[in-house]
Parts: sequence; structure tokens; C-alpha cells
Amino acid sequence: MYRIWKEFHFSASHQLFGLAEDHPCARLHGHNYVVEVELQAKDLDPTGFVRDYRDLSAFKSYVDDQLDHRHLNDILGDDGVTAERLARHFYEWCKARWPEVGAVRVKETPKTCAEYRPAPAVIGNAT
Repeated sequence: MYRIWKEFHFSASHQLFGLAEDHPCARLHGHNYVVEVELQAKDLDPTGFVRDYRDLSAFKSYVDDQLDHRHLNDILGDDGVTAERLARHFYEWCKARWPEVGAVRVKETPKTCAEYRPAPAVIGNAT
């Protein structure tokens, strides 16, 4: 299996609700997000790519135009702004365009990362 990644950056604010009042993430705050989109393929295309990285420019445009320097709660709703939910949101956005997408990772800080990767399909009977 071949795997490639491309990294995207944006800055945005958000606020998490339902946490203890003294939890730092309950306050309005922001991150310099790093999003990694992973694509995978059993075979390479005739050029020798899983997919041409330039094809992912639509994702960069989406991030730059819709999310960069914005308040994510206003765009994604108050329950869609954890790193875990962002990873799934980005995965679904990408998967609708590129079938090779295998996972998306969202880093809020250099030391924290959330990933969304769908569970592998089970084929046949497990006996």
C-alpha cells in the first residue's frame, strides 16, 4: 500500500462547551492548526502517483476561504469544534472529492493530534 500526506495550516478560534468553568478550553481561545491529509492506493497511477499533490489545492482553498482567521463555532456549530470532530469533518470533505483519502489528522499544538480514520470494512464471515 502506498501512502502520501500533505499538510495544511490555518489559524482560528473556538470555544468548547460542557466543560468545567475552570477548564482552559471552556474559554474562547485559538490555535495554529496543522491538518494532514493522508491518501493511499494499492497501485500508482500511470505517472507514478497515488494522486498529484496539486489536486489537493481545493482543500487549501476551502481552509483558506472558509476557516482561516475565523471563529469555528460560527461555521461548524458549537458541537463541531474539537480536534476529533474537525478531523472527521475534514475527512468527509476530502473523501467526497478523492476516494484515496485514508485518514485526516488535526494538530492543535505541536504535542497534540487527533485522527479520523474509518474502521476497515469486514468482508466475509469472521470465524
